[in-house]
Amino acid sequence: MSKRVLELYQYIAPAILAPLSFWLWWRVYDGNIHLVLIAWLLPVLYAYIVPAVGTNYLKVWEFDTRFRVGRFRPHHGFVFGSATAMIAWLCHTDPATNYFDVFRYGFIMAAVLGFWNIIYDIKAIRNGILKVYNQPWADERGAEAITLDYAPWFFAGFGAIYGLSTGIAELLALNGVLTNGYFIILFMASLIVSMAVPVIGYRRHSFKAHGHSGCKPIREDV
Repeated sequence: MSKRVLELYQYIAPAILAPLSFWLWWRVYDGNIHLVLIAWLLPVLYAYIVPAVGTNYLKVWEFDTRFRVGRFRPHHGFVFGSATAMIAWLCHTDPATNYFDVFRYGFIMAAVLGFWNIIYDIKAIRNGILKVYNQPWADERGAEAITLDYAPWFFAGFGAIYGLSTGIAELLALNGVLTNGYFIILFMASLIVSMAVPVIGYRRHSFKAHGHSGCKPIREDV
């Protein structure tokens, strides 16, 4: 995948996938806006908050694109979020009716999002669109090592919580209790946990593998 393709993808894909994935989830859930927002908006918000902190506050990541706010590309939430919502729709079968369905969907989303986003980030790092200043980068290792140091936590970890949250929301809706109050609690809890789990997992891994948290640039010349 060439740099030109990746540069075009970051604009064309969300312009198509954001409205399309919203409409597809709207059809799946027969217009239940609470369920649609869990499936569609959660990954968009995650992809704005976590990378924004990682780029402009911690300065561990950096996007090298034409349009940027500091080190962060302002459309990134929809680049990741719209693709994630579409992948989730492709993986979705019937709404959850029991807890086995909930955990099954969480596992599927962890595996699928982890796999495809690892591939995407390797390509983005190789082509210079994404820069990650972690320990493998400081050790002058390749894009694969740089990506595998953080991506399984931030993508598979998010995917697991995202899938579980979607399944729980479907169970609540099935039982007729996904009211405004329950929706707000579930949505906020899902967003917080989906950010906390990857960060905690990554920090634990980084301390064990490198002896530090991995939450700041390793070299001072960044």
